[in-house]
Amino acid sequence: MKKILITEDSPTMRSLLASTIGSVDDYEIVEASSGFEALRLLPREKVDLIITDINMPDINGLELISYVRNNPNYQHIPLFIVSTESSEKDLEKGLALGANEYLVKPFDPTRLLELVSKYLG
Repeated sequence: MKKILITEDSPTMRSLLASTIGSVDDYEIVEASSGFEALRLLPREKVDLIITDINMPDINGLELISYVRNNPNYQHIPLFIVSTESSEKDLEKGLALGANEYLVKPFDPTRLLELVSKYLG
């Protein structure tokens, strides 16, 4: 079973992401309510995909991406951004830091599942 880490400070959005992805039996969901919590979970949980918001307290999504991409233990993990930040500049910055995909909220659940399937087979 593939494990997906969802990092999102909004409980409602985190629940929506988890229920969308959790509707597929092949995935186990691990949730973090902040970038800091995600960094604490990474050494304890072997995750196959990371989904993160950008705007979060303490460590934001861009800082999380930078950490993951610069750490040899995690740099191979596919990483998606799901954010309300929708400008071309935000998208370019997220992808330049190493995100594999960038979805704008409100996200299309079908598209999210297609991308998860694409990266996790």
